[in-house]
Amino acid sequence: MAEFLVQMVLEQLASMIRQPAEGGIRLIAGAGQEVGRLQSNLLSIQAVLDDAENRQAKDNAVRVWLTKLKDVSYDIDDVLDEWNTKLQKLKIKKAEAAFNPVKKVCSFILHYLGCRPLVMRYHIAVKIKDLDRKLDSIAKEKETFNFRSMTEGNKEIERPMTTSIVDLTEVYGREGDRNTIVDLLLSQSSCMQDLCIISIVGMGGIGKTTLAKLVFNNDKVSTHFEKKIWVCVSEPFDELRIAKAILESLTNNALNLHELETVVQNIHQILYRKKFLLILDDVWTEDPKNWENLKSSLTCGSPESRILVTTRKEEVANVIGTTKIISLGTLLEEKCWLLFSRIAFFGKTIEESNELVEIGRKLVQKCKGLPLAVKTLASLLRYKRTFDEWQNILGSEIWEIEKVEQEVFRPLLLSYCDLPCTLKKCFLYCAIFPKDYEIDVRELIRLWMAHGYVKSKPNEDMELIGGEYFDTLAMRSFFQDFDKMTSCSRAELCKMHDIVHDFAQYLTQNECYAMEVAGVGELELDSTYDRVRHSMIKIQEGASFPSSIYTRKTFLRSLMVDCNYGTNHPKIVLSKLVDPLAYLRSLSLKNCSIEEIPVEIKGLIHLRYLDLSRNHNIKKLPETLCELHNLQTLDITWCSGLKKLPQGMGNLINMRYLLNGETSISYMPKGLERLTGLRTLGEFVISDGSYGSKACSIECLRNFKGLQDLGIEGFGKLTDAAKVKGIELINKKNLRGLSLSFKGSNNEGHDYEEFLEALQPPPNLRTLWLRNYKGNTMFPNWMVSLNKLRKLCLVNCINFEHLPPLGKLSSLEILMIWGMKRVKRVGNEFLGIENDTTSASSSVIAFPNLKFLMFDDMEDWEEWNYNITKRRDGDITVMPSLKTLKISLCPKLTSLPNHLRQMSTLKKEFYNCPLLDEHRTDNSSSSSASYQLQQ
Repeated sequence: MAEFLVQMVLEQLASMIRQPAEGGIRLIAGAGQEVGRLQSNLLSIQAVLDDAENRQAKDNAVRVWLTKLKDVSYDIDDVLDEWNTKLQKLKIKKAEAAFNPVKKVCSFILHYLGCRPLVMRYHIAVKIKDLDRKLDSIAKEKETFNFRSMTEGNKEIERPMTTSIVDLTEVYGREGDRNTIVDLLLSQSSCMQDLCIISIVGMGGIGKTTLAKLVFNNDKVSTHFEKKIWVCVSEPFDELRIAKAILESLTNNALNLHELETVVQNIHQILYRKKFLLILDDVWTEDPKNWENLKSSLTCGSPESRILVTTRKEEVANVIGTTKIISLGTLLEEKCWLLFSRIAFFGKTIEESNELVEIGRKLVQKCKGLPLAVKTLASLLRYKRTFDEWQNILGSEIWEIEKVEQEVFRPLLLSYCDLPCTLKKCFLYCAIFPKDYEIDVRELIRLWMAHGYVKSKPNEDMELIGGEYFDTLAMRSFFQDFDKMTSCSRAELCKMHDIVHDFAQYLTQNECYAMEVAGVGELELDSTYDRVRHSMIKIQEGASFPSSIYTRKTFLRSLMVDCNYGTNHPKIVLSKLVDPLAYLRSLSLKNCSIEEIPVEIKGLIHLRYLDLSRNHNIKKLPETLCELHNLQTLDITWCSGLKKLPQGMGNLINMRYLLNGETSISYMPKGLERLTGLRTLGEFVISDGSYGSKACSIECLRNFKGLQDLGIEGFGKLTDAAKVKGIELINKKNLRGLSLSFKGSNNEGHDYEEFLEALQPPPNLRTLWLRNYKGNTMFPNWMVSLNKLRKLCLVNCINFEHLPPLGKLSSLEILMIWGMKRVKRVGNEFLGIENDTTSASSSVIAFPNLKFLMFDDMEDWEEWNYNITKRRDGDITVMPSLKTLKISLCPKLTSLPNHLRQMSTLKKEFYNCPLLDEHRTDNSSSSSASYQLQQ
């Protein structure tokens, strides 16, 4: 981590030295010499940092020295960022003066030539001189360690290709354990006690969770049990959270219940006399009191019900009353070799692989039968092709380190040390998340960007580079449990293995701090929190935000408050956080019952990332928010009470993500067109014309050449199709997601088809949402040119009597249709197949790549069938790739087409469709991904 910080500070210093006189170090009164010495000392330190990072695991003195170096590097970066921010502010004021000289030029000249800049320069100079003294002491101490000079240079790693992900669905060496557990689960004999509990016990990284998943998804197990539930328990053992997770899995609904007794009674009612399987993954508690209340809700099921627990401790298994313990041992060396070979030799020729077999077997022996260690090491070697590279790994000093917390840390440390310093920093930042936390990948990349971890390249967006960083770390086995909710090439959600998380915390020590607040007492922060840089606070139901944060000075750069554990959310007084959190780069306060954004927020001058989403009581944002000139991400999604944006939004010149969906904003403020760096604009709200010069017109969208995701609200308010063409969507080559809402349209004579035709999005579009469209049909000429469209959602298109010919969209993978109130029959028109086709012998595939299909709220839909008799048998194939069919609120639909009824592997989910019950063949009670009505 120190490597990256030093590099980042050196880049800032170099940039400062290159600046012209009006912006460079000559303006920092009397500190020019110190700036030069800072640069010199940092360069000498940088040359030995690679060796220092490698030695920190076995030499505590080196770790202490690196900690001091990190602290002073952070402080230098803060000072330089403060200086650059204030220069940027002056430039914006200068631009404003040029834009409106009559009103602003006098005030600007007084400000620029007056005393404030002189005071600012002196203030910065004092800080730099103090930091120069601290760094000089650290540079001298460096000599006592006799570090070797191992300048990293520009370490490059092979860029991952999304098509090269190794399929690891096959599990090695656990066939016997799997069969034993499956037999125990399917056994007809009842247990002697109330609950039959099987516990998988083994050390971290041994494969407990993998084995449990293997059993959970076994076909025999799936058909045997009426209900299947998976709950990740982890630490601490929170009875209410676990009980709610069980109930939500059973009902497929989020719950607003606050009392354990209420939740338990609901579980009891649903599971009464049912044959269920409950997986409790990663249990730690050794206190029997934690288990008793939950246990009482589970004794009501059939005697053939089973509970499967995974834990590292046999004491835990005994406390919860385990019937049978499965002790999971290390893998046999030959099984480890099969796993290792599958990953490490992937993409290599037979000749390359043969040359590496002997050394590869020696490396496998180093992993001592731990699957996670094997997988981690193999993932590292996958990108190393020569014998010498493999020999360097085998001969590494890291294998000789004795004082590491767990055996698997050695392969992780090897893989970590092989990363460029930017990727090391990206990985270590993830220690901010608690164990088993579901990480939003897009949010993670934005956070990396906010902290300067993603290095921009010419002609390549930071978002793409950040995505490559994530893919590289994923392919090195630093992430797992990927969840592709949409058809993008990259997963949207992921997790970190417990051991990988332990490893990240081991390297970051007190730098990243995740805490959980539960109960009604006040949480006291210990003294180590004063030097924490990144912190996440999980606040459980009924608990309070730690008020001590309001009163103590911190050096936090990240603060993420997670209140998604109930409905009784703590109220956070944001005005009290500004002073103690002056160095923040990212602040996430989603769902925290915030009612007001204070004017003092302008004091968070370093802020790049601000998430205020789901704070429904926020009515307005202060104009002072627009003084946060470094801000890249502003997330106000689902701030339903928010009426308008500040008029000064155009001053947020570094903004890349304006996420403003599901608000009550009625227009976009004038000046928004200056935010030409925008990559995501959640909703551009078209006004009704009553806001005059305050509002930005839709034509300003042509300025946003780099947009990747765009939503337009109130599309039906437009009266001229020429304005639609003026957006010039076709020129936005990077646009991947587009959402159009016609809500609020009162134009009865509106030619909706003409307006949709005029839109003309670029052919690279991946996702398209269409809401509240009032046309009679929807299939503009440009639709068939979208040969990369993966996801299409049609919502409340109330005038449709027939579905469009969507079967022509050859790349479509996800199709969701809501609220087609007038559709009574779905037939050939949906497939895009004409009966009078002359070439009867040609092969036709409708929806060739469709994997997920959903219909919801189609109250008059009665028939779903196709008439394709004019073609010979076998000429037409329909939806051959379909995996999931979900139908809700279609009370008149009587049957499915034959081809769907005959698909034995198709997962079917029917809700409130009484006439379809006889065709129900799914396990709809099991946990499944929820597809929400939002982007």
